[in-house]
This record gives sequence, C-alpha cells and structure tokens, in this order.
Amino acid sequence: MYDAPTAAEQALQQHDIKISSRNVQVYYGDTHAIKDVDVDIEDKTVTAFIGPSGCGKSTFLRCLNRMNDTIDVARVEGEILLDGENIYDKKVDPVQLRARVGMVFQKPNPFPKSIYDNVAYGPRIHGMAKNRADLDEIVERALRRAALWDEVKDRMSAPGTGLSGGQQQRLCIARAVATEPEVLLMDEPASALDPIATSQIEELIDELRRNYAVVIVTHSMQQAARVSQKTAFFHLGNLVEYDDTSKIFTNPEDPRTESYITGRIG
Repeated sequence: MYDAPTAAEQALQQHDIKISSRNVQVYYGDTHAIKDVDVDIEDKTVTAFIGPSGCGKSTFLRCLNRMNDTIDVARVEGEILLDGENIYDKKVDPVQLRARVGMVFQKPNPFPKSIYDNVAYGPRIHGMAKNRADLDEIVERALRRAALWDEVKDRMSAPGTGLSGGQQQRLCIARAVATEPEVLLMDEPASALDPIATSQIEELIDELRRNYAVVIVTHSMQQAARVSQKTAFFHLGNLVEYDDTSKIFTNPEDPRTESYITGRIG
C-alpha cells in the first residue's frame, strides 16, 4: 500500500532542501518554548535565525542535532527530516547524527588537548582514519577549511587553549568539520570575539557554505544581513517569518518582523 508523503517529505522532494521541519514543538517541563515551527533549510546556503533574547532561536537550533536530548526536562514533538530521514526516529543514533550535523557554540570551547588532538578527536571516535597518515590528512583538511592551517601548522602539539579567542573558535569549527558533516550549526559563533576575529569568522562562514548547509543563530541583524541568504525571525517561541534575507530586511510581510528590524521590539 502506498503511503502519501508527509508535508516535510514533500518539501524535501521539491527543492535542494537539507533539513525540513514540520509542526515542531519544544517543551521544557510545562513551558511551551517553541510552537508550531515549519521551516525548510536549503543545502549550500547560510540560514540565519534572528530574534530577541529568549525567543527560541537557540532552542530550535539545538533540535536540529538533538542537543535538547541532553536536557532532562526537554521534550520535542513534530517532525524534523535530514535528507528525508526523521532524526527523532528511535533507530537514529544521536552520536552518529551529531557527526553529520556539527555544532559550534557561542564561547570557543577547545578541549584541553593539543591543536592536533582537538581536530582528530571526532575522526578517531568515528573510525574515519585507517592509520596516522590518514588522520594527518583529515586534520590538515579540516584546519584548511577553517582557515587556520597556516597559523598553526608548526605548533600542532601546542594546547588548543593557548590560541587567541578567534583562533580557538576557528579550531572549534575545524573540529566540527573534521567528521565531514553535511550541516553546520553555529550558535552566536562570533559574539565572544573582537571585531577583527568576527570579520574572519564571517568570511569563513561564506566559504563554508560551498560544502555545507550552515545555520547560524545571531543577535546581530547586521551579521545576518552580511552572511546569510535565508533568514528566519523568531518571536516568543514562534517562527514569525522565513524568507530570503534581502526580503526580510527590506520588505518583511509581518509587522512584528518590521518592528524588530527597525528596533521597535527586541
């Protein structure tokens, strides 16, 4: 018997959609933190989540690689498909999922290990290298993708925690891309950095979208306008509006979006 495709499956078939969510709800205990979120995230595109503090953008981002599983009181309902597979299916291993959907956090968080071992950590866990030469190649490729190789290639055994803030964040990006993910989630990746390091991270994000679907949460509307092609505006746990970035910033359809963009709310 033929089962009609769900709304999320239909969306994936129509475009080069990497992740499709339908009717997603998130509860923290009795608190309904995310309500009815439908969004399609395109491959090889930077999608920005914007909105006031506490609006749900980071909570929803963490649904996309099941990071909310680590919070006892969190409950996620609805459907989130990665390449057509429901990531909340019982068969899906969250550890394997997080190799495919990498994450970079707000504060650079290198492991207390060498630069080399920070990047090699994921590939070792997932058995991606047959030998040391393989691993060396993976580490170098990840550091090059994170635009860090030239700065650290002569001190790979030095501790990752000894790098500058901007370098540490790029090391965390290298660590995330070392497992060859398909999606890269970034939760305010430049908010702890100075303007020069922020500019380097923004340039890097633009490079990374050639290989990945990139989803970035940012409190900076200017940053969203600079780095993203798609923007989603969250407010009070609702996805208010989702469209091309240029349209969201110049001609939004919802008055709440316009109020936020012009600084009247937030």
